[in-house]
Amino acid sequence: MTSLEARPPCPPGFIAWRHPRPTGHAGRCIGRTDLGVDPRKARRLARRIHRHALRQGLPRLVCTSSLERCRAVARHLRCLGWRHVTDDALLEADFGSWDGQAWARIAREEVDAWVADFLHHRPGGGESLQQVLRRAALWQPPEPGASVVGHAGWMLARRWLQTHGPGQPPTQASQWPRPPAHGEAWLFNTAA
Repeated sequence: MTSLEARPPCPPGFIAWRHPRPTGHAGRCIGRTDLGVDPRKARRLARRIHRHALRQGLPRLVCTSSLERCRAVARHLRCLGWRHVTDDALLEADFGSWDGQAWARIAREEVDAWVADFLHHRPGGGESLQQVLRRAALWQPPEPGASVVGHAGWMLARRWLQTHGPGQPPTQASQWPRPPAHGEAWLFNTAA
């Protein structure tokens, strides 16, 4: 039996890994603000992804948004022979004028308005949750078994769709699940 025959078949869907903790994020609303990550943490996550892909017989293809906290991991994977696809459909939620601001500087009334209309409100004039859900639902990996290094908001949207389906969007902020930890991996179906 060759090593290829010994490998388990490629699972349907894809695995998304949350990017490493970005530098300078504490106390701030971070969506599309382009923050870097500690190079050691990016390298460590890349090695975990690489080992997992080898064990599972997955293709060496990583998809990321254009933001540095994801691209940094992809750079390390490219050094290990991976291909990298950048796709802005994988971007974190757009928080408009809130993005990059300290949470303490965002008016309480604005946050309350978002919580009151969690699905449709566009925080800071950016993207509504409904728009993020739609964007997450439409994205498909360029080939089966591709890996994603993604953002919490996108991963949460995709998980919501996988768990509840597109016909049951969250109507209250309290329904929204907890985000994955930095470096955590979630398995997703290709059909959201």
